[in-house]
Amino acid sequence: MIPKRGPVAETLRARGLRLTEPRRLILDVVRATDAHPSASTVYRQLRKRLPRVSLATVYRNLRRLAAEGFLLERAGMDGLRFDGNIERHDHFTCLTCRRVFDVPPAQALGPRRRVAIRTGFEVLDHRIEFYGVCAGCRRRRRDRRAAAV
Repeated sequence: MIPKRGPVAETLRARGLRLTEPRRLILDVVRATDAHPSASTVYRQLRKRLPRVSLATVYRNLRRLAAEGFLLERAGMDGLRFDGNIERHDHFTCLTCRRVFDVPPAQALGPRRRVAIRTGFEVLDHRIEFYGVCAGCRRRRRDRRAAAV
């Protein structure tokens, strides 16, 4: 649980924001999972603790927390998702179950250097998204095929 005092509260305060109860709980919900939740998923979880919170409040605070660097915001195949892991990493999205997994980052300089050389752009950062079928879905598919034989 994010304490009411500490680095998050101090950083928000330094930027003219307060660590309100909804903000603190939203951050707790997103950081407690590796599932990269959508705003509506966070909203459903948060309503268990704050029944009167609105989806607009959740969405607005998720966007603000991402803008301030406490969360990552990423466009998923099914809309915006939020990531509590702010360390550098890439993502793998399973095309079967739609789950998003964190994967260790690819070697950072290779893709940036290639793009910079080919385009003349100054590449400051990049993200890599992988798409395919996760191990769990592959296993279930293999088990279904074996059962059908």
